[in-house]
Amino acid sequence: MIVIADGGSTKTNWCLLDDSKKKIYFNTEGYNPYFVDSSYIVASLKKGLPNDIPFQEIKEVYYYGAGVHNAEKAQIVSDAIQVVFPGSKVEVGHDLLAAARALLGSEPGFAAILGTGTNSCIYDGNEITHNIDSAAYILGDEGSGSYIGKKLLTDFIRGLMPKDVAEVFFNTYKLTPDEIMDNVYTKPLANRFCASFSKFVYDNNVNIQYTRSIVDDAFEAFFANLVSQYPDYQSYSFNCIGSVGYNFRNVLSEKAAQYGMKVGKILRSPIDDLVDFHINKG
Repeated sequence: MIVIADGGSTKTNWCLLDDSKKKIYFNTEGYNPYFVDSSYIVASLKKGLPNDIPFQEIKEVYYYGAGVHNAEKAQIVSDAIQVVFPGSKVEVGHDLLAAARALLGSEPGFAAILGTGTNSCIYDGNEITHNIDSAAYILGDEGSGSYIGKKLLTDFIRGLMPKDVAEVFFNTYKLTPDEIMDNVYTKPLANRFCASFSKFVYDNNVNIQYTRSIVDDAFEAFFANLVSQYPDYQSYSFNCIGSVGYNFRNVLSEKAAQYGMKVGKILRSPIDDLVDFHINKG
């Protein structure tokens, strides 16, 4: 039995693959090692994973996660998984590699993530060969849920949000500007807090022109500052995974076309295709 997991900053999708290749799916919260430590992850997994998983029988765990940028961050996650799945071989990789393998399989190409955060790469069919760092949610993450949410929150705090939208926003969340600032600057997981408001942008029907402009500007920044900085980027098709990319895929496809890229796959989650990659590989 093996377990494969795709972990974002907000949610982790898991799949238990038994010896007959039967797939059993479940979810937990996300674990970005820039924001949580091993003890937090252990406690959350023990609470969030189904009780009937045969933990002692799991031979291998392949975890791909947000924030796993180096060996130190990978170790935080690996140590936690080893506690929960004792006796298993644990491999921890970046969620960007999961995206590339899910989107492209064993074929080379361009892959991106547009979810709570942003990332992108050139992939050679097995490993990532070129990555321009997204610089995370404070300095970058253009096009992500946190980027879109930050713009929405800033407009609300500054009184720049159209009145009809501001009224619906306040009635939906009951948040004052002071409470928003407190959540962003003094409470944990500010990236997840900001990203949660991308749903409001998606759901809003009060002033579509306003919310569409926020998304369009976010994707413009994503292509201008990240995608178009890859050498010969127009020679690749645009492939993307993540809730933000999927929910706003019409705007995203238009932006890709404006930058001269053909659109390949735009998926909400990589887990199905990622499991298939491991089945085909092994």
